[in-house]
Amino acid sequence: MSNNSEYFSANKATWNDKVKVHAKSDMYAMEAFKKGKTSLMQYELDALGDVNGKSLLHLQCHFGQDTLSWTRLGAKCTGIDLSDEGIKLAQQLNKELDLDADFVCCNVLDTAKYVKDTFDIVFASYGVIGWLPDLKPWGKMIAKKLKKGGVFYMAEFHPIVWMFDYLEGKPIMKYGYMQDEVIYEEYEGTYANENSKMMSKEYGWNHGLSEVINALTGAGLKIEYLNEHNESPYNVLPELVETKSGNYVTKDKLYPLIFEIKANKF
Repeated sequence: MSNNSEYFSANKATWNDKVKVHAKSDMYAMEAFKKGKTSLMQYELDALGDVNGKSLLHLQCHFGQDTLSWTRLGAKCTGIDLSDEGIKLAQQLNKELDLDADFVCCNVLDTAKYVKDTFDIVFASYGVIGWLPDLKPWGKMIAKKLKKGGVFYMAEFHPIVWMFDYLEGKPIMKYGYMQDEVIYEEYEGTYANENSKMMSKEYGWNHGLSEVINALTGAGLKIEYLNEHNESPYNVLPELVETKSGNYVTKDKLYPLIFEIKANKF
């Protein structure tokens, strides 16, 4: 679609506003993070294991907490994000914490134009692919940025989650599991602070699991596994119930909240 640039521009403006709100939110726990607390969740820590000495490209990194958490674990990291305010804050944190990550502001689909290196690991997590109209160029970019023998890993909200509208405080099924049409939402607040007065104006797209898998295999990657989980590490949907593990589930567990994919380049 020719006017995707307008959608991306609107999303960039919203994410620039979100950076200011999120940096002060309890969810992002900035002071604890600065004191050494990791922002990474158990799914991704278990999946990637020891990253010491490995190069890692973090796609859609927001303001870099996960990128810097991997850096603290010994990886040589580069984070990219659409939001210049996000990248600015990430660079400030990197300097303040005396770490050695690099950060680049660009649309994730343009990563190969702005980042010339290849990496042992390409990483993405939680609320990322829904900002992209088509995953085929995303898959090709990932394959291009991986070294031979490299690993792609993502943890993401399950596509079933995005079939619902949550703006009235309860989930109402509204959108297609595989919906090509863009979805526009406008609402006050943000997932990290519902009481914020900022207006979120967002354009997104729904992608079923087959589209995700085919974008990666079509680019030549080999899927090591696809896992689906009832438990989300984030309490970002209405009426979730906390589990003993500290994750969150729907009351009835009728559908998964999270999926994770690990793929390899041979």
